[in-house]
Amino acid sequence: MAILAYLLLLFTPFVASLTFNFTDFGQGNLPQDIRLAGRASFTEQGIELTPPVVLTAGRATYIKEPHLWDKASGELASFTTDFSLVVDSMSDALYADGLTFFLAENNSMMVPSGGSMGLPANDDNQGLKYPLFVAVEFDSYGGNYCDGPLVYDHVGIDINNLSSVTARKWYSNIPAGELCKTPITYDSASKKLVVSFTGFQHNYTVASQDLLEYMIDLGGMLPERVIFGFSAATGTDRFQRNNVKSWTFSSSDLRKSPDPVKGKVAIVVGRKKKTQEDKAQGHGFDFEMNNEFDLGNGPRRFSYLELAGSTGDFAENEKLEEGGFGGVYKGFLKDSGTHVAVKRVSKTSKQGIKEYSSEVRIISRLRHRNLVQLIGWCHEKRELLLVYEFMENGSLDSHLFKARSLLTWGTRYKINGLASALLYLHEEWEQCVLHRDIKSNNVMLDSNFNVKLGDFGLAKLVDHEKGSQTTLLAGTLGYMAPECALTGKASKESDVFSVRIALGSSNPELGFSFSESEFFFSDSEFVLSEFESLFRIKFPNRTFPESLSELNFRIGFRFSESNLSRITFSNQISESDFRIRFLNRKFEFIFRIKVSEYLFRIGFRIGKSFDFRVGTRF
Repeated sequence: MAILAYLLLLFTPFVASLTFNFTDFGQGNLPQDIRLAGRASFTEQGIELTPPVVLTAGRATYIKEPHLWDKASGELASFTTDFSLVVDSMSDALYADGLTFFLAENNSMMVPSGGSMGLPANDDNQGLKYPLFVAVEFDSYGGNYCDGPLVYDHVGIDINNLSSVTARKWYSNIPAGELCKTPITYDSASKKLVVSFTGFQHNYTVASQDLLEYMIDLGGMLPERVIFGFSAATGTDRFQRNNVKSWTFSSSDLRKSPDPVKGKVAIVVGRKKKTQEDKAQGHGFDFEMNNEFDLGNGPRRFSYLELAGSTGDFAENEKLEEGGFGGVYKGFLKDSGTHVAVKRVSKTSKQGIKEYSSEVRIISRLRHRNLVQLIGWCHEKRELLLVYEFMENGSLDSHLFKARSLLTWGTRYKINGLASALLYLHEEWEQCVLHRDIKSNNVMLDSNFNVKLGDFGLAKLVDHEKGSQTTLLAGTLGYMAPECALTGKASKESDVFSVRIALGSSNPELGFSFSESEFFFSDSEFVLSEFESLFRIKFPNRTFPESLSELNFRIGFRFSESNLSRITFSNQISESDFRIRFLNRKFEFIFRIKVSEYLFRIGFRIGKSFDFRVGTRF
């Protein structure tokens, strides 16, 4: 069987990823890999897509065309790109039209006389017709017929026309020509396009790094190969300089379908030694994986028939939850007389194999009372299955957001045991484990409401000295630390951020709960004040025992623009009471709730009272 797996890999061709890094287009750098069109040119300020005159257009594209998806296999590539822009009206309060980052079908043209932000369009004198494209627009001429109510500068996502499918206000400060940093990530598994962009306050300081996201199947919108880059245009009576200062890009590999003739060789070999186990032939597993999974005395291998029988053939009435990865089912193992939870990885999940193997390799080696135990695994019949201990009280999010039950303060004290699990992962195990996807529905509760952290599909192992890793964007927005969305860099501190959001995202005193999909903090909206003793939360309508009134809200963060310092759990947690000690200051916190314009406000006092606003809708 190992020979068969080896041959399957041998005859499965790959399309290489595309990666480049232009750190500075200015200072005389004239890269040969950038193709210019229209009025675009290289200047000391970078790629100038449009000069400061009316009725112009220009664009800059990379000379190679990325293979976005493969028709035969259905594989779709992920990519991440990061660029910096300067849009400058040279102090003029009136400016137009805008700039875009786009992907489009080949041989698509732009209208050279301006308009449409330089996007691909065919002018047949009967109105513009747009070829296939997907673009992120930085529109500086709101209020036109395409924008509807968007009468201000905004960032939007366009699909085959200029009417954005989603948009967000852009605090651009174009008259001052401020630098805008824009990371964009597309994840082929979730089909989510995430755009981050810089906004400015009235005094021209960086206010925030705002986020815009949209679910889109690029494989269904664009051809397999596309041109990509930047476009811009000026208006009939307004103009602006549109400069690209830097640009990096990285896409993932694509696995193409094997050649049908070569594929017959592998099939013939396979028939000579076909066993009752299919062992994920269609998944292209490395032939060493089975041996690696079988080592040790930890989780054991299950047969597909055994797990299908335990779950009633994966019956809908046994389903515990459904997510992007697939479904989780309640099962009963007759030989041991125990209930289990069986995760069935979706066959449509592009990252399923990777997350499955990561889960088995990592969590099977971990032993801690606050981690969900992996009991076994199975990859047969083109199925990927993981078997966990059954958690009677489900996930934390079912109590916080789905009104399953109201968590008492005593129960919340137990939930703070999540900190112990993170301390083990970050500091106490032989390697540092970065979870990268801590959220309330990955925090499980057993029959006694003891907390256990699960789902290690996105986890990464790093050296203790390093403590961080830069990868493609991974995690869940709303729980993800802002620097992860901006840089792709996961760290111990970003895991701590996710824990704080998971533990602090609901409070029984409020009398209402938040929508999880709307629960998001950006770095400019959250504040840390350092303190030595635990701060007190005073509730005007309830009296709690003193030891319980100080429980949650213990873990804090400090953000200042892009400079972030955040506590870790090392040397700050006592196993007996999880006390966290800070610097030599003492503050009294008063928790106040106000409903004002659908915004959740927290007031707190340090000497005198003042408010700060948290961007959370309910």
